[in-house]
Amino acid sequence: MTIYTVCFFGHRYIDDPFGVDSQIYDLVCELIRNKEYVDFLIGRDGEFDQLVSSAIIRAKKNIFDANSSHIWVMPYIKAAFTNNSEDYDKYYDGVEICERSAGCHPKAAITIRNQYMIRRSDLCVFYIKHNYGGAFNALQYAKNSNKDIIIFD
Repeated sequence: MTIYTVCFFGHRYIDDPFGVDSQIYDLVCELIRNKEYVDFLIGRDGEFDQLVSSAIIRAKKNIFDANSSHIWVMPYIKAAFTNNSEDYDKYYDGVEICERSAGCHPKAAITIRNQYMIRRSDLCVFYIKHNYGGAFNALQYAKNSNKDIIIFD
């Protein structure tokens, strides 16, 4: 089986959540319909990640849920996960901890985790409105890594 991996990065706050949600949902549906199997990687660090998760869950329910996985990639073990792991295990198809970032300082760990997700992915999807911050840095890393990129605005 061929696994196509997609990662998502966006700013913590979204100006037009309905417009962005529509773009995400359409892309997720297209990938589920056209790829043999898709791993959707998210970081769960802001509004954009919440929109992505919601779109993935809706698409899996409305189209087909056996050819994709919704995976939360943590930079380190978070207290929210430790205290509610059963709920997170029900919400996501998989929860992973990036080994390379797990022992690092939290701010460095997020960057290391983001770079890991990008290296692992065939397609990197971004919501970028300004040229600073973690999502912007991830975009630069993806460009330098010659990844296929989609930028939502």
